[in-house]
Amino acid sequence: MVQIGYTMMTEQAGPRELVQHVVAAEQAGFDFSVTSDHYFPWLEEQGHAPYAWSVLGAAAQATSRIPLMTYVTCPTTRYHPAVVAQKAATTQLLAEGRFRLGLGSGENLNEHVVGGGWPAAHVRLEKLEEAVRIICALFSGESVNHHGTHFDVTNAKLYDVPDEAPPIGVAVSGERSCALAGRLADLVIATEPKTELVDSFERHGGSGKPKVGQLPVCYDPDKDAAIGRAHEQFRWALGGWPVNAELPGPANFDTATQNVRPEDVAETIPCGGDVDTFVEAVRPYVTAGFTEIALVQVGGDHQHPFLDWAEKKLLPALKDL
Repeated sequence: MVQIGYTMMTEQAGPRELVQHVVAAEQAGFDFSVTSDHYFPWLEEQGHAPYAWSVLGAAAQATSRIPLMTYVTCPTTRYHPAVVAQKAATTQLLAEGRFRLGLGSGENLNEHVVGGGWPAAHVRLEKLEEAVRIICALFSGESVNHHGTHFDVTNAKLYDVPDEAPPIGVAVSGERSCALAGRLADLVIATEPKTELVDSFERHGGSGKPKVGQLPVCYDPDKDAAIGRAHEQFRWALGGWPVNAELPGPANFDTATQNVRPEDVAETIPCGGDVDTFVEAVRPYVTAGFTEIALVQVGGDHQHPFLDWAEKKLLPALKDL
C-alpha cells in the first residue's frame, strides 16, 4: 500500500507555523513527513525560508509518531558533509529513530550565498557522491580522515551517534543520479512520476528500496481561488529541474515565469476541493512504482483547512490506490 506524506515547505511558512503544521499532519493520519531545506523562497510571494534543521529539532520534540526527512539537503556547498553528518545524527537521536536524511546535488538558488560559483551538473554529482561517502563513514562513530577531489575531512568524529544511522535518500533526475542512488542510497527521491527513474534506480541496486515522490496540490473549496494561489506561489515548478537548479534568486524565477498562465498551472497542480481530482494526480506516481508520495499544500496560510479536509476525505480515498 502506498504511503502518503506531508511536506513542511519552509519557503511558505515560518518556523513555529511549520512545527504546528506537522503536529496537525501527524494527528490527521499522514504516514510520514518531509521538509525542504532552503535559504531563499522560489518566489517573493512565498515569503519565508527559516533554517530547516532548527525546525526539524523542534518537530522531533513536538511529534511522537510521524517520520521526518529532509527533502532535500545539499551536503556540498552551503553545508560541508561533515557538518551534515553531525546534524543528521543529532536529529535522529532527537526523533528517536524517525529521521531519514534526504540529499541532493542542490540548487543555485540556495547554494550561491557562500560564493565560489555554481559548478556544472556533472561536478555537482561528483561532489554529492563524495559527500555521501563521508557522511556514511562518520555515521560509524569512528574517526574519519578524508582527502578527496572536492572535500577534506581532518580527524572528524561524531560523539553522539544513534544506534541506527539515518537512512540516506538521494534525489534523482536522470541516469547518472539514479546510478549514484542505486549504489549508495537506502531510498530514492524524485519530484516527477517518471517510470524510467524508478527502473534505473532499481537496475543500479535499488530494487526493493523505498521510492519517494512529491506532488504539489492546492486545496480550496473555491477552485478559482486555489488556481490563483497556485499560480501566484507555485508557477516556478513548471520550469523543470534543468532550469530550477540554475537560477540564482526569486527575481529570476519571477522573470522566467512571466508567461506562465493560471490555466497552465492548473493542468499540472490539482486545484480545488474535488477528491477524485487529487487521487488521479497521485495515481501516476503509484503506476510508476513509487511507494511513498509527499503532498505539498500550496499556501502557508492554508495548511490547517487542507489537513482537516485530508483527514476526513482525501486520505481515506488515497488508501484505495
